[in-house]
Amino acid sequence: MYVMLTQKLSKGFKSWKDMVHENKSKLEGFKGKIIFAGSQADDDNSMVVLMHYESKDGLMAFKNDEELIKARQEAGALTETTQLTIMTDDALLNFPS
Repeated sequence: MYVMLTQKLSKGFKSWKDMVHENKSKLEGFKGKIIFAGSQADDDNSMVVLMHYESKDGLMAFKNDEELIKARQEAGALTETTQLTIMTDDALLNFPS
């Protein structure tokens, strides 16, 4: 399943990106993969992430992991602003390749 996450940050994108690298094994454990993550060109504290999870269970485990929530918050993620949108599996990826 594909998921789009939007979120506000307080410490800029680099802090969040560093946290993701430090928690790589957690994401792998949830069978998740980041397809794209980045901030807006004119606002380093507004972020969009496109992810893929093998199952809804993996997404929910990611979303509800207390340790990871704390790590995201410490990296500047304003978790109260998080919006998750489930996307269709009928997607266009890497076109044209």
